[in-house]
Amino acid sequence: MADLDSTTPQGSAVAMESHQTPAQTQVDDAASKLKDLTLRIWPPTQRTRDAVINRLVETLSSQSVLSKRYGTIPEEEASAAAKSIEVEAFSVAGASFSADDDGIETLQAYSKEISKRMLNTVKARAAAATADAPSGSAEVDSCNSGAAGGEGISSLTVKAEA
Repeated sequence: MADLDSTTPQGSAVAMESHQTPAQTQVDDAASKLKDLTLRIWPPTQRTRDAVINRLVETLSSQSVLSKRYGTIPEEEASAAAKSIEVEAFSVAGASFSADDDGIETLQAYSKEISKRMLNTVKARAAAATADAPSGSAEVDSCNSGAAGGEGISSLTVKAEA
């Protein structure tokens, strides 16, 4: 009986090895396939680009840290500005993309360009609103500053000097 007990564990060990061998083969096959797999995050999908535009519109046209300082932009104007910002940022970032690159640096450049262009847009709009203000002491409503490019100012409070 001692011989039978010593034979059984050896037999089950051989059986376990034969079950692990195909599993190990599958793991090795999968690893070799994954070794050749390349994930690229540039260029972003159109769905992602649309989400960026929607977020820009929301940021430009609603209350935010940015609007407290520079004012909000009406939604139609914000939509046009957001599309322009995204397209320009995509072009600038895409010009630096290399086929050997995984796209991380390009995506970072895209994000930086969007931020820079968004800030430039609200600063220019706020400056235009200030320049369009009548002489005297003018105060631009933080919720609705004037439009860029000399368009009408949606809300302006003027304090008359006495």
